Amino acid sequence: MQAAPVSYQGASVLSPQANIGGVRFLVPGAMLLAGNAGFVNAVGLGFFHAPVSHMSGAVSHLGLDLARSAWGDAASTSLIFVGFLLGALASGVLIGASRLVPGRSYGTALMAEGFLLALSTWLLAIGSKWALPLAAAALGLQNAMASSYCGFLIRTTHVTGTVTDIGVMLGHWIRHGAVDRWKLGFLVTLLGSFGVGGLLGAWGDRRLGPMVLALPAGMTALSGMAYWFAYHRGLVDLIAEANPKLPATSSFPHRPR
Repeated sequence: MQAAPVSYQGASVLSPQANIGGVRFLVPGAMLLAGNAGFVNAVGLGFFHAPVSHMSGAVSHLGLDLARSAWGDAASTSLIFVGFLLGALASGVLIGASRLVPGRSYGTALMAEGFLLALSTWLLAIGSKWALPLAAAALGLQNAMASSYCGFLIRTTHVTGTVTDIGVMLGHWIRHGAVDRWKLGFLVTLLGSFGVGGLLGAWGDRRLGPMVLALPAGMTALSGMAYWFAYHRGLVDLIAEANPKLPATSSFPHRPR
């Protein structure tokens, strides 16, 4: 039985219990992707001291490089930006969906990400900075895979927006006394997964060196193969049934000022 919507001053939103059912399948996948991005970014930072999972830090790093006339580093940082952009572009071409809908293209995208990370691992092993744009392209592809769902954006390669949304929702909770708890919990889970991934990536890089990047490369590629196989066997249809077309939810009651 579908849960009845909750009404706040004429605005209808689904109850937290209804939303939990709608995103049940999404949480573990998002956790793994966020952890993967944190892991890869930590290895990239250890190699070049510039992030590959989010472009705010990369652009700032580029400004520093230009200010100190470090043209070689500026070129490497620029390639990180270009790589991330091209990865997102490739995701748009492969998937071409405006919302999260299960399909075989997601398996292809994950396999492509694993391939890019594998190439990046090899280049890191020989000390080539060309590894950085390839890693950035892999994460740009990943970040663009998940789009708008239930009224908010899912971003798995950086946590700036996640932390902002958590803060806003907590502020709404304080002011209005209500919050979509499943959404808040989901965002906190993404934040924690990215942090744990970064910790594991830094730990692995210190002990095994850049070759530790082979771990997320292999896991991502295998995940893509498994998803592609499951889709062609019709198993993904079971996931699609758990992804109803829910209306956008609100994180606080709509009350007059």
